[in-house]
Amino acid sequence: EQEYFQLLNDESIIHIKCLRNRTNLTPKDALLRVRAYISKEGLKKTDEAWVVVDKDSWEEEHLAALHSWAQSRSNYGFTLSNPKFEYWLLLHFEDAKGVVTSEQCSKKLTKHLPDYNKHVDARKFTNERIKAATDRAKKRDNPPCTDWPRKTGTTVYKLVEKIIESGKK
Repeated sequence: EQEYFQLLNDESIIHIKCLRNRTNLTPKDALLRVRAYISKEGLKKTDEAWVVVDKDSWEEEHLAALHSWAQSRSNYGFTLSNPKFEYWLLLHFEDAKGVVTSEQCSKKLTKHLPDYNKHVDARKFTNERIKAATDRAKKRDNPPCTDWPRKTGTTVYKLVEKIIESGKK
């Protein structure tokens, strides 16, 4: 996730700060890290803070806490990919029909990115592919979920659209 969002980072227009971690964080731990960062660094009125997670095997209560946090302020956001972030990456290349499990997602993604090993090759994620992924994700998220996708899907497109829109201002 961090490498992907670094692709969208343009210091002259918008700055994306990914809180790095060495291990997979639980949703609760991710939220604690974001809160600690905001407490220490603060947010300007024009800043936004987002938590991006995979569905993995997290329980509804974990995800509900993230959603509740995101609803608490207009400049907070929460986005989730189900079953995992690689589903969002796969949408850059295809509609991902029939993908339900993490394994299916990984298998299809390696058809497009044979050397994929959790690292993103910036050359493979062009503006056209990012637009295609956004369109595919929005089409699947119909009607738009108000919290997070319970079935295969992703709301990462909501954050990506905000980033792209911010870059146009």
